[in-house]
Amino acid sequence: MVLCMALISIIVLAATMGRNASDAKMNERNNQYTANLFAAEAAVEKVIARMKFDFLCGNDEYVTNNLSIYRAYIPTAAEDPYWGRFEFSDAQGHVNSTYVQSISAKGFGGLQSQYAGLSGWTNVYRILSNARQTSGYFNLTNAVQEDIELDSIPVFQFAIFYNGLLEFTWAAPFTVNGRTHANGSIFVGSASDLTFNSTVTTTQVILKTNWDGKVLSQYTGAINYLGTPGYSTNAQVLQLPIGTNNSPGAVREIINMPPTGEDPSSALGLQRYYNKAEVVMLVSNTTVTVTLRTSISDGSPTVIQATYFPTNSSLTNYTQVLTNFPFLALTNTFTDQRGNKTIKTTEIDVKVYKDWLATNLSVTTKFLAGTGLLPNVLYVADNRTNTSTQLTAVRLKNGSVIPTNSAPSGAATGFTLATPNPLYIFGNYNCPDGSALGTTNTSKTFPASLISDALTLLSGNWLDSASSNSFTSRDAQDTTVNAAVLTGIVYSTGPATNQFSGGVMNLPRLLEDWGSNSRKLTLNTSIVNFFSSVRATNVFVNPGYYYYAPSRKFSFDLNFMNDAKLPPATPQLGVIFRAKWRVPPPGITTYAGQ
Repeated sequence: MVLCMALISIIVLAATMGRNASDAKMNERNNQYTANLFAAEAAVEKVIARMKFDFLCGNDEYVTNNLSIYRAYIPTAAEDPYWGRFEFSDAQGHVNSTYVQSISAKGFGGLQSQYAGLSGWTNVYRILSNARQTSGYFNLTNAVQEDIELDSIPVFQFAIFYNGLLEFTWAAPFTVNGRTHANGSIFVGSASDLTFNSTVTTTQVILKTNWDGKVLSQYTGAINYLGTPGYSTNAQVLQLPIGTNNSPGAVREIINMPPTGEDPSSALGLQRYYNKAEVVMLVSNTTVTVTLRTSISDGSPTVIQATYFPTNSSLTNYTQVLTNFPFLALTNTFTDQRGNKTIKTTEIDVKVYKDWLATNLSVTTKFLAGTGLLPNVLYVADNRTNTSTQLTAVRLKNGSVIPTNSAPSGAATGFTLATPNPLYIFGNYNCPDGSALGTTNTSKTFPASLISDALTLLSGNWLDSASSNSFTSRDAQDTTVNAAVLTGIVYSTGPATNQFSGGVMNLPRLLEDWGSNSRKLTLNTSIVNFFSSVRATNVFVNPGYYYYAPSRKFSFDLNFMNDAKLPPATPQLGVIFRAKWRVPPPGITTYAGQ
């Protein structure tokens, strides 16, 4: 009996020891599996971090050009001795390598997640790593695979986009039909209703607060969020691919002339309108230089230069010596009562400029002969000197029909005007045949955008000679502008009156009496504010000082949801989505399909 009991005890002990050994092996295997998995994920995340930096600070091309760099990215013992325990590979037999490959053709289509309803250019990349502990008890290899989507969103797909605080405070009844986004907070509240028919996103919060001399008890109007979802706070920042700094001051550089020596293919250089333009006009005290840029085989720009000489000591008086530019006038001046300045204009007759593009041999031999299309981006900088009471600006007149090309598909290329100066639009703009006057029907308009330091809209009744008179003698007439707007504002500095930007409804500045006779201002547009105005810097003052407000008919131009109908040189915002995360078998790069 003793021997039997001893034998049973030995058997139980052996079984227990065997079970413990098996459990230890299972625990070791599990620990090794988990360590491998986390190591592989670390390799994937290292690549994603670098790709995100390159994409958001540059663009998709920066990512494409750096694929070989990403593939060499693995956690290293130089970063932490812990990583020396692992061997990393790309599931294709290459050690010390990570699999990085585009798995979709770049195309224009609908976006996902919080930006559903918008479209953009998308490209999906797969990042995959296999990891193995080189000194582990088991010969285990584990893998992590993640697909990420790099999206470039045309900024004019937003009805309203602000790179900072966005204010609807004390708006008249206002309905926003497209997407709204702010890289900052959004202030709402008025005695009138505010309705958003599409989703509102903000990187901070949406709130009512005492502002522009108004207090919460006065905000009796309803705020209606009718999108799906209605709104989202703490959203991802949407930024231009110009580098690590996307502050308003940094983003303003896209409308400035580049400094000497800047690489036009740098992240910022690629976003400058100066570099995107096919026609560049520079005005100085003595010369006007127009450069035509084209990508045809000879590669060299054509420079047409006209020289202007002052006829007396006043720099506002010039005599045109050469007649290359029948669309250009430099001698017209008027008073801007908001800025309290005499405005010296580089004035462009859009109709004459349109005809000049189609008939001037310097243009047609350079463009029509090489590309078959006339230029559709014009950059103008008026760099004449000013006194303390003067301001140089660009003014467009006779712009009902803008320069454009009819593409074989039937879509027009449209026209973009960009300037670092304040910009004035005189009369109706982009209203061919009068078909879009006073309506939201933009089926016959062309893609257009107006880019500037500040934007002022002048009705067709405007008279330079009456600009210094009381605004009540400057009666506006109904006016329609069909164009996306990207411009600066004078930012609010506090809650008191005269410390207010004017809000999004006053981003287009006015200088006439629109209210006495219920004049209508129709604006079919996308309203974008990236930066502060640094030339037209006087603060907003409420109606009754230099203007009376019109009946505003502001609407988002739905044409901009179609990539073929976006204005030329539309800036793209970068955003990254994590699409799919998987744990595939080792040695496979096509797990669960493409």
